[in-house]
Amino acid sequence: MYTANENRYEKMQYNRCGNSGLKLPAVSLGLWHNFGDTGNFENMKQMCFTAFDNGITHFDLANNYGPAEGSAERNFGKILKEDMASYRDEMIISTKAGYYMWPGPYGEWGSRKYLIASLDQSLQRMGLEYVDIFYHHRPDPETPLEETMEALAQIVRSGKALYAGISNYDGPRLEKATAILTDLHVPFVINQNRYNIFDRTIEKNGLKEKAKELNKGIICFSPLAQGLLSDRYLQGIPEDSRVRTDGRFLQENRINEDVLTKVRALNDIAAKRGQTLAEMALAWILKDGYVTSVLVGASKPSQILDNIKAIENITFSEEELKEIDRISQG
Repeated sequence: MYTANENRYEKMQYNRCGNSGLKLPAVSLGLWHNFGDTGNFENMKQMCFTAFDNGITHFDLANNYGPAEGSAERNFGKILKEDMASYRDEMIISTKAGYYMWPGPYGEWGSRKYLIASLDQSLQRMGLEYVDIFYHHRPDPETPLEETMEALAQIVRSGKALYAGISNYDGPRLEKATAILTDLHVPFVINQNRYNIFDRTIEKNGLKEKAKELNKGIICFSPLAQGLLSDRYLQGIPEDSRVRTDGRFLQENRINEDVLTKVRALNDIAAKRGQTLAEMALAWILKDGYVTSVLVGASKPSQILDNIKAIENITFSEEELKEIDRISQG
């Protein structure tokens, strides 16, 4: 039976999520990859143990994480039941619904029908009575925003989630969602969006500034650009790369010589800072206090330990920031 490290909170930094009472670790563990049926269960357990032993209290899932869909939640639920159930009150567990999960007109997007049914399924897969954060995973262009937000409100009122979140929204839609949820007196605390040195979408679509203005938290996924912002690709594409084994998210044609030149130049800056490229990339996201937490994925426990080192230095000089912008956005 797993026993947690008694000093687990000493090395982690915890940030308040907007103006709410909720705090999240600066580094959170995402279960998007490597927790599905194609993963090794013992390795999944060790990654969860390593994360928690080092102060990562937040475990982020979604209904469709796998492969196959739902399998990450099932596997995490098994780990909870067998080894970590006694630590449930020290954990923040989140899940989401919005992408395709089952056939027919009720299996995706943002209807009240889909969101409530999906969360019930997620809770059953994980063996939980509630999650701490439940997100609408992506904007729905057809369902009225009022219906989707009222569904989140109903979910929180029912006790099946403690806080509401939204994912992949832009600034204007965030503002509208906030107004609705404020009127409904819902504890809406967080936005989840892609953000990294290469992908500045949340700066361009108003989400980053609007979240700061409205006192809402931000948690970022793909902070390492699917591994590009690490030492994995400095010498080209390794044979065991996800590009070779699972091309759903990082395609080989994206890793050209121009991109690799940028990666190597960024790596040089990181080396001068005394950091790995991955550490610098995570630190860059946390540098200005706008982002509450970064979601890291991992294929082995040692990667989690490496990523946590990022919080040791999140201060950048103006010269460093200008050079990072010149390299990555040029």
